[in-house]
Amino acid sequence: MMQFQGQILKMASYNDRPVQYYLNLSGDLIHMNELFGKELTLKHTGYECVHCGEDKPIYRMGFCKNCFFESPYASDTIIRPELSKAHLGIAERDLEIEKEIQLQPHTVYLAYTGEVKVGVTRNTQIPTRWIDQGATFALPIARTENRYEAGMIEVALKQHVPDKTNWKKMLQDDFEDEVDLADFQQKIRQYFPEDFQKFYSEGEDLWMIDYPFEKPEKVTSFTLDKKPEFTGRLTGIKGQYLGFEGGDFINIRGHEGYRVELTIKD
Repeated sequence: MMQFQGQILKMASYNDRPVQYYLNLSGDLIHMNELFGKELTLKHTGYECVHCGEDKPIYRMGFCKNCFFESPYASDTIIRPELSKAHLGIAERDLEIEKEIQLQPHTVYLAYTGEVKVGVTRNTQIPTRWIDQGATFALPIARTENRYEAGMIEVALKQHVPDKTNWKKMLQDDFEDEVDLADFQQKIRQYFPEDFQKFYSEGEDLWMIDYPFEKPEKVTSFTLDKKPEFTGRLTGIKGQYLGFEGGDFINIRGHEGYRVELTIKD
């Protein structure tokens, strides 16, 4: 039996075949692929805000309520890149940090996560962003110089394509080989804003991602708020979801900032 404890952070991943996952507990990385078939117990013991570090209930994205509304790492532009103003020299919460995040190359992409969706990511987050979303296919369709430009393209395209991942569809997907993202890209090109056509990118390589995961018969999610202690046998991982025998799933990213005790039995 092994035991670990600490603050949950987003699982680290390495794009191998299949993806290799590492649970991050206060900086200690636990290789989850080695734990398939083992019985895990997760026990919620408290909170640790990812910004201030205090034991306050997590409000969203790993932040306590105060930090969520004050930290530049939780600003509106993180969720809605079209609101970015760093390229104009206008601060939202902290201009220097916002410049660091926003004034760098971004990619607009199509991804298949049980259905085709559009999204935006910093180039430095490729392919991590797609792995975190559980995308089986991803295709860059525009390359921009900053976050605002990518956000404006996404705003136009999401009138015709979803921009959110449906977690149930993602976990219940059967891996449809007939999904042609390049063809889909051609069909939505007409919706690119005229002033942003110059960022359109054609002929990009299609990314295919293989997960240590098999579609379960049923899918049920749980949180440590409603189930502060859970025991189950680990069967697979996709996106940021740990899957257990019987179809129980927990979204690890949705629990950033939670402190837990993890017990591993054979």
